[in-house]
Amino acid sequence: MRFSSETSSDGVRGQFFTLGEIPGVLWSPEGAAGTRPLVLMGHGGGQHKKAPGVAVRARRFVAECGFAVVAVDVPGHGDRPKDEEYDRIATENRARAAAGEDLAPLIAGFQALVARQTVPEWRAVPDAVQRLEYVGAGPVGYWGVSLECGLGVPFVAAEPRVRAAVLGLGGSAASAEAAARITVPVEFLVQWDDERVPRDQGLALFDALGSAEKTLHANPGGHGETPAFELDSTLRFFARHLG
Repeated sequence: MRFSSETSSDGVRGQFFTLGEIPGVLWSPEGAAGTRPLVLMGHGGGQHKKAPGVAVRARRFVAECGFAVVAVDVPGHGDRPKDEEYDRIATENRARAAAGEDLAPLIAGFQALVARQTVPEWRAVPDAVQRLEYVGAGPVGYWGVSLECGLGVPFVAAEPRVRAAVLGLGGSAASAEAAARITVPVEFLVQWDDERVPRDQGLALFDALGSAEKTLHANPGGHGETPAFELDSTLRFFARHLG
């Protein structure tokens, strides 16, 4: 793990790093010492580790809860090189959707393919970050919706360090089997008028989760219209389960 630059403001330190070929950013309290919870945070499709939505959530987790937060660029995003195979599949999927094919299974199939690469990458991230003295081997949480729900479900199912997860804006087409292996508490977001993920697919994925404690948050609006107050709920959820 190699750090390249650092920023600091309002009590939050941001450190940019590479882990092998994976670019990432770690947020933590300024002057932090000792073990604390770590949240691995995903970004949406076409976005990156420094996207405003990611940074706003990360800074609040650090400032209000004292957590550490890490985000990395998924393949073909942010500072990672262009992936010709993934680009080819995405282009084909857009053409097929324009020709009238159902978009949801195309998205689900693509996410399942990418997850074969990201799951082992993401498991390596807490390995490295938790070796830092100011993070330590505390409990781990995961936050990821949309693309990062499709990639996050198999990750949460595979990673025993994850103690709680916020997921959503994703469907069951390729994730139901992995979702059944998730047993940690989950807060799950659904947009009732989602134009990308049919409502029944989102509800089916929630139903497939094996967690004894799972909460469905359904709000009106389209795929990118999750209300701002859901961030407050996420803070309370992680504070309760990661402490």
